Amino acid sequence: MRSYLLLLAIGLLWGSQFIFMHQAVAELPPILVAAGRALCGSLTLGLLCLFMRLKSEHTPWRTYMLIALLDATIPFIMVAWGQQYVDSAIAAVVMGCIPFVTILAAPLFISGERITKTGLLSVIIGFAGVLTLFWPKLSQGMNAGLLGAMAILLGASCFAIGLLMIKRFAKDHPVVVARNILISSAIQLLLVAPFMVDLSSLTLPSTQALSAITVLGTLCTGLVYFLYMALIQKAGPTFASFSNYLVPLFGVMLGALFLGEQIHPTTGVALALILGSVAMNQWAQQRRMQREVSLCQAS
Repeated sequence: MRSYLLLLAIGLLWGSQFIFMHQAVAELPPILVAAGRALCGSLTLGLLCLFMRLKSEHTPWRTYMLIALLDATIPFIMVAWGQQYVDSAIAAVVMGCIPFVTILAAPLFISGERITKTGLLSVIIGFAGVLTLFWPKLSQGMNAGLLGAMAILLGASCFAIGLLMIKRFAKDHPVVVARNILISSAIQLLLVAPFMVDLSSLTLPSTQALSAITVLGTLCTGLVYFLYMALIQKAGPTFASFSNYLVPLFGVMLGALFLGEQIHPTTGVALALILGSVAMNQWAQQRRMQREVSLCQAS
């Protein structure tokens, strides 16, 4: 029962990030929202690492800087920028594309990984979901909404590649890895921000916007990663990966509930296609793992 509660909490926290992002970018430039998110997340995980007495021992900081660029810095900026022009529901569905981007990129980063027929079919179905989601905006020609959705897709793709780089290069405890990535990302974003925004022209944001950034960083970035690691340890990575279904579902539902967003029919169809592609790939992975276990037992 506890594992299911953890899974729901993870889906809710990751799915709600799009609501808080929507509130934050309404008053602050995307680069500052991204920097605030990374800073709050790194502080949260830093405190957890102190409490758990975890230290960085194996992976050099220059590696974390490179991983952070793809896993946090670019995605944080792209999602924040894109959500200025698209509903939170669309952002949530686009971020649901992460699993099939990972399928395509995995052979480039992980030795022994290959794209199976089922994996390729799931990518095609997922890509059909993306086209369905983008179609209303594509039919109108190039516009801000389409650019916003494409920016979020770029962020999702970078995040997927970042996850593969973590798997290959990062050797520390998972919570330490997340902390160091967010610290590196916060440094990058804070260094770049003064060159992208005229800080002297900014007005003091409202309490709502500041609270949104704080929640986005502490809960939807820092705490949720800790819970995700706890779920993997308790129930295994396969069970934890079911969060891939919950995040876009919660994102769409929360956007409609709290922001009054109307769910376009194409959004629902796209969500079904993308979740279907994730389910197909997950089913294939489970079958492959079962075959490997059977072969090991037979030998």
